[in-house]
Amino acid sequence: MEKLTANDPEARSADVVAENVDQLRVLFPEAFTEGKVDFGVLKQLLGNAVEEREEKYGLNWHGKRRARQLALTPSTGTLRPCPEESVAWDTTQNLMIEGDNLEVLKLLQKSYAGKVKLIYIDPPYNTGKDFVYPDDFGDNIKNYLELTGQIDGENRKLSSNAEASGRFHTDWLNMMYSRLKLARNLLRKDGVLCISIDDCERDNLRSACDELFGAENFVESIVWKKRYGGGAKEKYLVSLHEYVLVYAKNISALGSLHVPRDQASIEKYYTKRDGNFEKRGPYRTHPLEATKSMGSRPNLVFPIPGPEGVKFFPKRQWLWSEERVSQALHMDEIEFQKDKDGQWTVHTKQYLKDENGEVRKAKSFSIIDNVFSQHGTNELLELFENAHIFPFPKPTGLIKPLLEFGATDSDGIVMDFFAGSATTAHALMKLNATDSTNRCYILVQLPEPVNPENKDQKAPADFCDKIGKPRNVAELTKERLRRATKKIKNDTPMFAGDLGFRVFKLDTSNIRAWEPNHDDLKGTLLDSIDHIKPDRSQEDILYELLLKLGLDLCVSIETRSIAEKSVRSVGAGTLIACLDETIARKDVESLALGIVEWHKQLKPTGDTTVIFRDSAFEDDVAKTNLAAILAQHGLQDVRSL
Repeated sequence: MEKLTANDPEARSADVVAENVDQLRVLFPEAFTEGKVDFGVLKQLLGNAVEEREEKYGLNWHGKRRARQLALTPSTGTLRPCPEESVAWDTTQNLMIEGDNLEVLKLLQKSYAGKVKLIYIDPPYNTGKDFVYPDDFGDNIKNYLELTGQIDGENRKLSSNAEASGRFHTDWLNMMYSRLKLARNLLRKDGVLCISIDDCERDNLRSACDELFGAENFVESIVWKKRYGGGAKEKYLVSLHEYVLVYAKNISALGSLHVPRDQASIEKYYTKRDGNFEKRGPYRTHPLEATKSMGSRPNLVFPIPGPEGVKFFPKRQWLWSEERVSQALHMDEIEFQKDKDGQWTVHTKQYLKDENGEVRKAKSFSIIDNVFSQHGTNELLELFENAHIFPFPKPTGLIKPLLEFGATDSDGIVMDFFAGSATTAHALMKLNATDSTNRCYILVQLPEPVNPENKDQKAPADFCDKIGKPRNVAELTKERLRRATKKIKNDTPMFAGDLGFRVFKLDTSNIRAWEPNHDDLKGTLLDSIDHIKPDRSQEDILYELLLKLGLDLCVSIETRSIAEKSVRSVGAGTLIACLDETIARKDVESLALGIVEWHKQLKPTGDTTVIFRDSAFEDDVAKTNLAAILAQHGLQDVRSL
């Protein structure tokens, strides 16, 4: 029976470096000598694709190399489940994770790589003030524990980013670079990244994203008109806008980006009716004559039969092929009109609905208007009884079009790892209720303390006491989710979709690392007999196993009592775990055979991993016998913690 310790690769998050090397080995096996990369051979194989010049185009700053390395360093943390803070724990597919998003992104690499359809983030803007992501390029779990008061820190300022420090841009870029690098791995091939940003770091952020995602995958820099007036305090021009940078994981897999048409535009443009109205609704027309911007295509020059037996030829060429025009004539999708001079012109009909009766969507614009910052503030005031709990929340109306063109699947995953006041999740739940879909979300938020001295963090103490939670942003995130859920249920009582969420909190691994005390080796050895930390529950251990084995944190889990032991089946038998603290010799046979019988009933499609607590066995004989019985019945992958 293999024993899993904190030092094993499977006890850590995904090793991105090792995965990169493995992919390189598959592509260029001849570039490896004794397991190492021979860069001389690799450069020969890549030929002209290698940049040899000393000075290269790109964005560089102090700490960039360390930021890249930090993203590649595996985490030894875990996520501990908190059902008591969750809503509909047993059924929901939504996640709210409390902790430093850098470590959380590392921990999610195995379970969610290539699964997220849309990532939207609203990171802290670089205002020259403090921001609470002080990566020390060493131990982010320690950072997280200091920030949340779980261990004693040095009582120092969290982070200083004053412009006078000489690191005004570098601190912010170091914070963003490692997180974006990890986020890219989570996106699907057709995934989309959207980032809210202002002018201060827009250009630097775009350069960093060009490097991480590829400049060819840049989609658009959306302008958001965030307010409708004011500006009396502005020194120069009145600033009315911010941006949303949009990148694709792979733009060739992205396809067109569309949003639903609003009723006003439908009534304005789709004004005509014909015999197809019942199935395809009203229509609008477009000229079939091609403009000069279209290249010459001789095959698009042909006659079209029209009214009064007249055949129409284009001045240059048509937009459609002769075959497509013939089909359109047969389907009554061509309309002949007379211009102001009485000359016939040829037009195509664009119906509101397609051939399947689905309402056509529209291309999204690069400007978002009529959605203002004040709308976001008003939404929170309505939910929180006029209490100012969070400064400058983004309005759900800003997130809505991003979700509409970026999260097109009815059950896709949307992620926001700077969750703040949970605007992204609120917007997603509202959209799900509107179009009866079931997209799910993953939120990550640091439990940043709410500073009562900060005029922008106005949550009154009596309000925080009323909701029974400490004064930190993560608690406000969860409370908004609860309140938004109730409001959506009241506003759309017929919606039966997922309005719950599972809460997890970042912490150090449940598996004790080998850290010998050289002054008391005997005591260290005795303490290390059980590799599981004494304050951790079976649920804590189980969910760490899910992360290490790359299983979804919302995967189905079934529990049975076998030989008076609690046994869990995860993902219909992908993982079977018995984490009881005692397994006697007399219990081994009945426990093993009970697991075998249950495994037969589950009929898993792939291999099954069976895990026990190593210290639970009465002795080595009990452990050996149990593993042998399981192996006799085809369960070969048996491990202990």
